[in-house]
Amino acid sequence: MTWLAGLLVGVTCYLVAGALLGRMPDMRVARFGIRRPSTRRLWLQQAGVGLTPQQFVLGSCLLGVIAFVGVTALTSAPIVAIVPAVGVASTPVAYYGRRRTARLRSVQESWPDGLRDIRASISAGRSLPQALVTLSETGPEPLREAFARFGDLSRMLGTVAALEVIKEELADTTSDRVIEVLILAFQRGGSIVQGIIDDLIATTSRDLKVLEEIETDSLEMRINARAVLVMPWLVLIALTVRAGPFRDFYRTRGGVLVIVFGAVLTMVGYILVTRLARTQSEQRVFGSAGVVRLE
Repeated sequence: MTWLAGLLVGVTCYLVAGALLGRMPDMRVARFGIRRPSTRRLWLQQAGVGLTPQQFVLGSCLLGVIAFVGVTALTSAPIVAIVPAVGVASTPVAYYGRRRTARLRSVQESWPDGLRDIRASISAGRSLPQALVTLSETGPEPLREAFARFGDLSRMLGTVAALEVIKEELADTTSDRVIEVLILAFQRGGSIVQGIIDDLIATTSRDLKVLEEIETDSLEMRINARAVLVMPWLVLIALTVRAGPFRDFYRTRGGVLVIVFGAVLTMVGYILVTRLARTQSEQRVFGSAGVVRLE
């Protein structure tokens, strides 16, 4: 029973991590050697995780197994430990998902100041590529990090290709629009560049204000919903820590059925809450790959 439950926890952790990273295992045989672009590696890069997708999934599963063993040792009921173990295995995805969102949001919020920096450089007589190099040196910190390789990329690939590479690394709708307009401004050139950037500053600031209002309205609902989902399982662990009728019941077939039914309800509730609390994400029109959504 214990080894079977452990095996199920490992498989479940792998599937949960794969689902949340946006890539379930593909059981089909590859044809003609065509490889799909990996959104998992892009997600980890945006979250600042220096691991491969396989290492990340393995680490998540290891945490789940450790949690399973720990809860089983406390409660002497392996079935009780399965859902908490899956929750612990999902913690890295949730943590780094929030970190990724914060990093991308910091880039979004930095664009108005970054565009003002670009405009000031152009007003001082620099070209747009030179202004972008200056942005990578003296601009807002998130944009400095995003454009750190722009100088080298532009020398090797050209300005437009370098901006395309940075756009795909950011994989963000706001950055897509800004970079596409910068590409257009570079291709048009002349006095029109300053006017384009002025319009871009105004529209970007307005879009960020709307996004902030939407996220603020949905934050409280997400926090409350997740707390409601976690609390019953914490209570269950507390009830089965000590020997007694509760622990004995959850070792029986009826107790297993109760836990399975509760786990199903928890999963259904989590899916419903996630869908209700999720803000409608703008589809990437100018990017070649969609953004992975975790919340």
